[in-house]
Amino acid sequence: MLIIYTCYGGAHSSPMAAAIHLNRLVGAPLPSTKAIEGLLYFDIIDNEDRGRVFPVGIDEDGNRIYVLGRGSDERFIQQAIKSGYMLAGGDPRQVLFVNTLRAVNWQMRIGGFLSRRLGLVSLGRPLVARGARRAYPQLTKIVRATKAHCRSVMGTRSPVSFPTNQE
Repeated sequence: MLIIYTCYGGAHSSPMAAAIHLNRLVGAPLPSTKAIEGLLYFDIIDNEDRGRVFPVGIDEDGNRIYVLGRGSDERFIQQAIKSGYMLAGGDPRQVLFVNTLRAVNWQMRIGGFLSRRLGLVSLGRPLVARGARRAYPQLTKIVRATKAHCRSVMGTRSPVSFPTNQE
């Protein structure tokens, strides 16, 4: 499957969920803010990137993991991505969008606004990282549920093969 973690801007909760999914972010009980700030795509995706799918990696079950900033056009963005995947020869039923917004807290919203929208990175990034640290348990629950869903859908079948540029 293609698992696409989505949030409004694609810069905070979705990169964090993707990292959790790929076991690149772990914490007992919480990861450090430094570890969060060092994640791939964390607090660097801009408004111009909204609607673009960014690859993060492949999980232990062969699922490809991505992040996406979808803005307020969730349904249209998802339809466009599924249509593009179908045109490229893929089965759109193999694309799973996972909304991570329910884990976002006020620190993440304000910090993200300061950093990404206003360009005040030195103020916003530490605030959004602290909020992301607090969101870690909720994001972990979202990832666990996503993995369980994928495994139940895939059953005992082998992982799906994906079209590549070489095919």
